[in-house]
Order: sequence, then structure tokens, then C-alpha cells
Amino acid sequence: MKFGLFGGARAARGGPTGDSQGYADYIDYVCEAEALGFHSVFVVEHHFTGHGQVSASLNILSYLAARTSRIRLGTAVVVLPWHNPVLIAEQAATLDLLSNGRFDFGVGKGYRDAEFAGFCVPPVEATERFDEAMAVIRTAWSSPERFSHHGKRWRYDNIVVEPAPKQRPHPPFWLGAGSDESIRRAAREGYSLLLDQLAPIDLIVGRVAAFKAECARVGRPYDPLQIGVTRGFQLLKHESERAAAIATRFDVLKAIGGLARGAGAEAYHAIGGPAGETELDDAALLGTADQIVTRLKKLQAGGIELVLLVDPRPSRDNLRRFAREIMPAFA
Repeated sequence: MKFGLFGGARAARGGPTGDSQGYADYIDYVCEAEALGFHSVFVVEHHFTGHGQVSASLNILSYLAARTSRIRLGTAVVVLPWHNPVLIAEQAATLDLLSNGRFDFGVGKGYRDAEFAGFCVPPVEATERFDEAMAVIRTAWSSPERFSHHGKRWRYDNIVVEPAPKQRPHPPFWLGAGSDESIRRAAREGYSLLLDQLAPIDLIVGRVAAFKAECARVGRPYDPLQIGVTRGFQLLKHESERAAAIATRFDVLKAIGGLARGAGAEAYHAIGGPAGETELDDAALLGTADQIVTRLKKLQAGGIELVLLVDPRPSRDNLRRFAREIMPAFA
């Protein structure tokens, strides 16, 4: 079993250091993860939130490419309907070269209405924009000669996209998916799969089985590392910390639970409060080291081999404890 990170820097405006300190702390956090043997990091892209979420994931990953040498660097995800696909192809290929072929290209259609409104892109156009952008990027990275593209949203004449990526024919494509159809599409079209932190274990296991079955149906070789499962991570030192951890977990679910999609996800759209609860769900890796090992073994038994951690209060100490107290059970 391999472990990675999911999320990104969080920086508030103002103060003596402005946004820079939050970004510097995040860079140190990822560098520590690499030193401890973590496999990968996937960085989000969000805009206009007012909460300091990462907006320029490729920039951050380019800097991380210089600060690291082994950990894989992924986007989760570049929202293609908002971007010029040729510029994205150039920037992503450059990152792949700078990282010596460590880049994982996670892409998506987007889901936040406020972001679509800010870019003046109607959400109903997301799918067609995504499909056209991916067609351009695939051609840009596979065409041995100059090419032209005359589409509904984009037009290019006699271009060549440089540089070519280090990984051939291109960096791995990753797709965030939850619905049965999107999971099958990921399998059919050669994507690796990013699964969310909200779905309970049985739902995640079912999604993994569906992806594997579709790969078999279309004759695509299956590798369990083609699936990354994101999980909330809260490692307790003592049981006395559980109530506070449950309250934090509830705040996370309250903030993002309505974004859960796919069969069975409706249970997370109006989750109840934490009063009297000893556990809100079985999705999070919340508990003592032994309890988290037990939960990870349940995921492993369901075919999951890559788990991406989302710590609501990330610290290098938490990473060290994970590496010291949990990783050896999966070595």
C-alpha cells in the first residue's frame, strides 16, 4: 500500500507575511512527506473563494519539482473549461520535464457555480468544453507534426506544442469521478481515477470494482495504483482527543458534504451534528494509530492500494507519526 497527500496550501490575506507564509509551510510539508517515503501529492485548483485556496496548481508543482526528487506531483484537478488547452498542454509538459517525469495530470469539468460565474462560463457548457480541451491536449502531446484544430470553442492553425513531455506518450491522465458513468468513462478512455474523501468504505470498494470490471470489459490492463482514494486524516494521541476530532470532522463534512455525488452519496448532503457521536462515518482515517491501521486494512482488502491523506490541520509532526506508527504495517 502506498500513501500520498491531497489538498494544497491555505493562506489568508494580510499580516506581516501575507500569503507567503502559508505557501512556504505547505512546501515544507510536502518536502517532509517525500523524506518520509510518501508516494505522491495532488494539489487542488480553486478560484474566488476568499479562503486562500490554491488557484495556480501548476506553479506550485513547478516549484515543488525543484525542491523534491522522488515524490510524484499531481493536479486534482486542472478545471479544463476555464483554460486555453494549448497553454495548459505547454505548461504541463514543461512541469513534466522539470520534474523528470513525475507529473500526474488530473483534470476535471468543475462543479462550483461561483467559479463558473467568475469566469463567465455557463456550467451547462462544462462537458463540451472539457471534451474539446482534452481532444486538443491529446493531439498536442501525440502529434509528430504541426496540426490544426477548428472546434466549437477553440481554433488553432498550423501549431506545434513545445516542449514535449518527458513521459511518453504523455503524463498519466487522472479524472475525479463518483457516478457510475464517470467511473466507466475513466476506465474506457485511459484515465486513472481519483475518488473522494466523503464516500464510506463500502461505496469506495464498489467504485473500485466497477472501474476494474470496465477495464476488463474493454481490454485495458488494470493496476491498483491507477486509483487514488482520498481520505480525511486525524491521528489521535489519546482517546480524550476524539470529541474534538469528531467536531472538526463534522465541520469538514458540513462544508463539503453537499458536493458528494454518485450512488449512495445523498446521505452526506445533510449530515447530522456531532453531539453524542463517537464516529460520524467510516470514511475518515480518524482514531489512534491501531484504529487507522484497521481501517486501512479494510480498504486494502477492497482493492485499494493508494490512499491520499487530507489533514484538516496539517503538520509535519502528524506526517512523522503516520510514517512511524502506521506505514510499517503496510511495508
